[in-house]
Amino acid sequence: MSERAATEPAPGEAILEVRDLVKHFPVRVGVLFKHVIGQVRAVDGVSFELRRGETLGVVGESGCGKSTLAQVLMRLEPPTSGTALYKGRDMFAMRGAELRKLRRSIQIVLQDPYTSLNPRMTVGDIVGEPFDIHPEVAPKGERRAKVRELLDVVGLNPEHINRYPHQFSGGQRQRIGIARALALRPEIIICDEPVSALDVSIQAQVMNLLGDLQSEFGLSYVFIAHDLSVVRHLSDRVAVMYLGKIVEIGTEDEIYSHPTHPYTQALLSAVPVADPTVRGQRQVIRLEGDVPSPVDPPSGCRFRTRCWKAQDVCAEEVPELVTRVAGHPSACHFAEERSVVP
Repeated sequence: MSERAATEPAPGEAILEVRDLVKHFPVRVGVLFKHVIGQVRAVDGVSFELRRGETLGVVGESGCGKSTLAQVLMRLEPPTSGTALYKGRDMFAMRGAELRKLRRSIQIVLQDPYTSLNPRMTVGDIVGEPFDIHPEVAPKGERRAKVRELLDVVGLNPEHINRYPHQFSGGQRQRIGIARALALRPEIIICDEPVSALDVSIQAQVMNLLGDLQSEFGLSYVFIAHDLSVVRHLSDRVAVMYLGKIVEIGTEDEIYSHPTHPYTQALLSAVPVADPTVRGQRQVIRLEGDVPSPVDPPSGCRFRTRCWKAQDVCAEEVPELVTRVAGHPSACHFAEERSVVP
């Protein structure tokens, strides 16, 4: 057995372990912006694990820290504190050749297919650019053939290799972005709202493509979105974020059929129901007030200012993300199972 095979996680074992990850951005004022008056707590103590071949959905309102989490995991932003272990090795301690190898293994699909592609480059150059950075993956003489193969894999015509991004629709551009992410044969792909800018019918096509690619290449996904119905279609497990923290995490069935955190229940109650005969069978939970500022979050439970269950203990003690009811972790002092989605 080779050294690489000996260190490979078995199917279902954790390939990525995140522990107490924190990312704060300083708030600066003054003429030269040298005076720091506070911190934006974008990600504030996030822990989870991603298993080989699974999809972990990350959901929450805009501004809850989902995209910042993606940037830190991609090493595009340094963490303030915390650890992330890729196959047991600290990602944030990697340097040089080891970091270069990591970047091959973790890729990203960005949200906006219109701005994430260079309009001055052809599709062939865009998809083949990773080979220029990692020439060991594909020798120069084989790159064009590999680009054609990647275009075919994501459902595009290989003959369009010399076209420019503006000659494609939004859904086709996102397929180009997916082909670029696949070029280096990664093990993990972070999908940062990959379908939110697309029409509903195109969303379904891209989601089905991601599912097919996962089965074919054994990929693991961190799938970030604010649309709970989209996340449910692809995710094995779901983590719900609020103001920089994970407030509930569990399997797809646990989160959607047995939610225990009030915020999760409120999100689920807002999901549109296509069948008009069941729309009146659930109670819509309307949250009052706005999301607090991440510069000055509430004490104790961050959701307490909008929660109908809030009591004195919620302002005094930060609820831990532990199993309380329904068999999965929830960060609420008064966690209680409630059926929301009919």
